[in-house]
Amino acid sequence: MKSTLLLTLSMLLCFCTTKLAANQTEEPVQEIKTGAEQTDLYLHLIEGKRVAILANQTSIIGKTHLVDSLQKLGINIVKVFGPEHGFRGNASAGAKISDAIDEQTGIPIISLYGKKNKPSAADLADVDILIYDLQDVGVRFYTNINALARLMEACEANSKPLLILDRPNPNGYLIDGPVLDMKYKSGIGMFPIPMSHGLTVGEFAMMANGEGWLTNQVKADIQVIPVANYAHDMPYVLPVAPSPNLNTPQSVLLYPSLCMFEGVYINHGRGTYFPFTVLGSPAYKGIYDFSFKPTGIKGMAETPIFMDEVCYGIDLREYDTELLRKSGQINFEWIRELYKASPEKEKFFESKFSNQMNNIEIQIGRGDFRQQIIDDVPMEVIRAGWEPELSAYKEMRLKYLLYP
Repeated sequence: MKSTLLLTLSMLLCFCTTKLAANQTEEPVQEIKTGAEQTDLYLHLIEGKRVAILANQTSIIGKTHLVDSLQKLGINIVKVFGPEHGFRGNASAGAKISDAIDEQTGIPIISLYGKKNKPSAADLADVDILIYDLQDVGVRFYTNINALARLMEACEANSKPLLILDRPNPNGYLIDGPVLDMKYKSGIGMFPIPMSHGLTVGEFAMMANGEGWLTNQVKADIQVIPVANYAHDMPYVLPVAPSPNLNTPQSVLLYPSLCMFEGVYINHGRGTYFPFTVLGSPAYKGIYDFSFKPTGIKGMAETPIFMDEVCYGIDLREYDTELLRKSGQINFEWIRELYKASPEKEKFFESKFSNQMNNIEIQIGRGDFRQQIIDDVPMEVIRAGWEPELSAYKEMRLKYLLYP
């Protein structure tokens, strides 16, 4: 209980403010307002209707949860759907979650990260309209966009409209990495988009509809409530941690560059209170001075790789993430460095994440990256291999942008 309280307090301290881009003119900076906060734009769409919401702990209006806020406004919320990590965001990554009753509101919670991954016809029989409001971080392997696509399919199959309350993408400036080769389609990569896609969830939904990516190329009846006063290149610090293992602004910004380490034999901070900000393994003893020891942490990582072993490696907690913004690129040098330094190169591309096997091909989305790292192929040559698909994606993306 004490560790959970400390973690919660840490999250609140780290995610206490929303920062806007620096304005070089004398004009006042207008405050970013999420879709959820602009109730005047959508209350008339849901008043008098039976509403279901796909939400988690990031679904807030100010400091109050969306569900609580809408209930106080007299909206009839008949059920809530919960994604990975659960409705309140306290389940470990990959943990299957059962249906429940929300203790705070008494509303039934139907898990979409357990026995099923989309609402059934029975789930939607007493629903008139659905709302999607989840904070995303703009990276292909983050599963919220997969949950959105499945919800869109369920809405189309059952003739239900879907209201999407959009939120800023904290990595919105970044469009980089290989476009997924669909041969490596998986639960952490379902669509032909780059590792960092540069979209909000509202824009992604429009793209999924427009490009025919939903099952049988169906098109859902969606309406997006856009973020006000937002542009993709604006720095944005999330007001709530989007998941237990993205619990600091630093981890959110490093996530596009560090999530690939789930496909190799390296601990990337899971099992610590600073995940996605450190990299290491026991094999680097005597090579790196920095060390940390992963342990089992309930609600974060209960069986991390190298659990209870001292890992040596790279500390990125104070890394200047402005360098990532200036480069406009994912940093692949850390994986190159750690492979070169590894005394156990034959094990480097083994992996173990949440008790299920993963690999670098699924993380990167291509089949040649592993051998390129082994062969020490220059990064500019590696990038040239995926540049045509990335450029085509960037051009296609323009059709669906809601923001500059």
